[in-house]
Amino acid sequence: MEAFHRRGMKTALALARSKSAIPSSMVAPQQRQFFAAAYNLAKKVTPKISATEAAALEAGTVGFDRDLFAGSPSLEGLKKKYDLKISAEERAFLENEVEKLCEMSNEYEMYKNKDLPQPVWDYIRKNGFLGMIIDKKYGGKGFSAHGHALVVQKLSTRSQSVGVSVMVPNSLGPGELLKRYGTEAEKDYYLPKLATGELIPCFGLTGPASGSDAAAMRDQAIVVEENGQLGVRATFKKRYITLAPVAGCVGLAVQLKDPNGLLKGKGKEGISIFLLERDLPGLRMGPRHDPLSAFFMNGTVEGENVFIPIDKLLGGQERAGYGWNMLMDCLAEGRAISLPAGAIAIGKLSVTAVGAYARIRKQFKVPIAELEGVQEHLARIAGHTYVITAAQSLTNSMLNQHEQPAVISAIMKQQCTSRGRQIVNDAMDVLGGAGICMGPNNFMGANYMATPIAITVEGANTLTRSLIQFGQGLMRAHPHLLSVVQAVQKGDDLQGFNKGLAGMFSHGAVNATRSFSKAFIRSRSKSNFEGYYESQLGRLAAAFAIASDLSLTMGGKIKFAESLSGRYADVLSNLYLGYATLWFHSKYPAQGSEAVAAWALDNILVDIQDAFYGIAENYPIRPVGWAIHALTFPTGKTYVRPSDRLTTQVAQLISKPSGVRDLLSQDIYVHKDLNDRVALLNATLPKAVKVDEIYTKLRKEKRTATAEEQKLIDEVEAAREIIIQVDSFPSLGQESVTKGWKTEDRPALQDIYGVKKGKNGNAAEELAA
Repeated sequence: MEAFHRRGMKTALALARSKSAIPSSMVAPQQRQFFAAAYNLAKKVTPKISATEAAALEAGTVGFDRDLFAGSPSLEGLKKKYDLKISAEERAFLENEVEKLCEMSNEYEMYKNKDLPQPVWDYIRKNGFLGMIIDKKYGGKGFSAHGHALVVQKLSTRSQSVGVSVMVPNSLGPGELLKRYGTEAEKDYYLPKLATGELIPCFGLTGPASGSDAAAMRDQAIVVEENGQLGVRATFKKRYITLAPVAGCVGLAVQLKDPNGLLKGKGKEGISIFLLERDLPGLRMGPRHDPLSAFFMNGTVEGENVFIPIDKLLGGQERAGYGWNMLMDCLAEGRAISLPAGAIAIGKLSVTAVGAYARIRKQFKVPIAELEGVQEHLARIAGHTYVITAAQSLTNSMLNQHEQPAVISAIMKQQCTSRGRQIVNDAMDVLGGAGICMGPNNFMGANYMATPIAITVEGANTLTRSLIQFGQGLMRAHPHLLSVVQAVQKGDDLQGFNKGLAGMFSHGAVNATRSFSKAFIRSRSKSNFEGYYESQLGRLAAAFAIASDLSLTMGGKIKFAESLSGRYADVLSNLYLGYATLWFHSKYPAQGSEAVAAWALDNILVDIQDAFYGIAENYPIRPVGWAIHALTFPTGKTYVRPSDRLTTQVAQLISKPSGVRDLLSQDIYVHKDLNDRVALLNATLPKAVKVDEIYTKLRKEKRTATAEEQKLIDEVEAAREIIIQVDSFPSLGQESVTKGWKTEDRPALQDIYGVKKGKNGNAAEELAA
């Protein structure tokens, strides 16, 4: 394709003026010869799309992501089409069962014991937490995507490991696969057991040699016939399998081989999914991994030469060889819900608790929330939490309308977890020593340690950004590219190639004009908040569309230019987040929300600008790089980061009671007992603000406090004294389990400081000897 673009650009640009296929009767013989030559060349240089790539391309649906690739997104269209709703049943579950489960969950005790206690497991089973996505006719809850997400989110504000334990059965795994592809007999047998928790499910996909490249798994199942029974002999070694140590059934993905043709055309070779119960002879489930500070069950699923009856194929024998397609279809939706919910939980907990801590904690005789260095952290916490909450709300609105936005799902997973990591880093910087000493009162330490888990699983963020978002998006969501490639793959579809190619160049010409002209005529005034930012995002969407078209000059090499593809992904994902932020701001206005939205959008615009500059400066075909720069930023850099004044304003919004603080604290768990640190912080914040106002008034009026004022001052100072303390323990680790242990038994105290004397009464001489 690269050679074609270089040779045919001049003629193709002329063809681009047409928005439809050009009838052969209207095309000059010379042009017809050109199209035929271009088609033949494209067939030679375009790599074949593998079966696994085709499955990924066909997975899910296309919607707003196509508008971004077309260069014509509409905020008004988003407003009209999407609205977020939660049912009364889902709301009641959040306010009752979820509230109770959070109250039962003691994060620090579970962290020490590396498991959920029996009453917690029993409550999860009894109250249907494992069957939220299962239809009611099978005993499940039948919750919407947003209802499911809010449950995981609220649980995760109390304990990420409890959230994960509930999340996995409701995410990619046997339940979702059975819903979509199971036979009626399989649904009738398994779904009621999964809904009640009689069977805890897990899913075995990842192996030692197939992490990000899951399709390259070396776990094999050879079709055999033994004692008149058709089945497979399977050898597999899976790892990182969440809930495997306690699961009653596993969805097992293996490469199916049929060397003797025993399938007889009913199904085919390829990745296939078997649904196995724990007691299958030869199946080993139990050994645990220790994932950082997290205590959710995670471990291995293994077996050698295990006989599995063919009727254990999920969906029946007809589904043999279609496992990858099934997985990609489920992943197109699942990645948008669960892991983003966990990241948003960290953000909302940080807004609530860290925002309050920064107001209550004082250094240099002032609340640290008044220190500009701390305000930078607080503004990032507020801004990133606002953005990912907005993106969750818009995406879940799409999912509630039964869309399966595969590209947007990848954006959600990578962007929410990456921004979640930035949030938790900022939170730890504000908390200081209170964040690094583990104990019952440390509400952020476990989140900090567990954050890399979310970055790694369900498609590592490096893979998702560098390969999936733009690569899959370009092929899947571009208005014309897929039709061109499909015409090439057919090998005899010159008319389809002609139509797609003409459409592509028409698309390129339109967006080249849009991008260049909008760089000059975009809005310059922020007096109309929505109009200003929509103008900037619309201009950058047109720039993205033409830059994406020009990426095709690299042909198949763009697939391997991961740094370049990653920058394109940064543009795409930030465009989506920008529109989500504007949509959310219009749907859920709150006192102060314009400031935090402006802070977030200013950063998004600069991130997009930086990515465009990176694309243009590093594009390997230099004339194309120059063209990208000229068409996208002809007037040079336009956008700047938020001002210090705006940063201070945003920081104040979460370190004092405000509409933004309330908005970003929705659907989190706060204990009713003020002995809980987060509860005490929340209760003390408005009083601390009032006390600071009293102190200011007393200094100004040069008087002492009234009895009523002093009572409030004393109450806040007493709470402040508790809040600034961190946990300490008389013993830890082996000390705490060794009978009769005393402080002087610590190894470093042996024969030191005169604790235990040597035979000459000289510890130093004894050590030297």
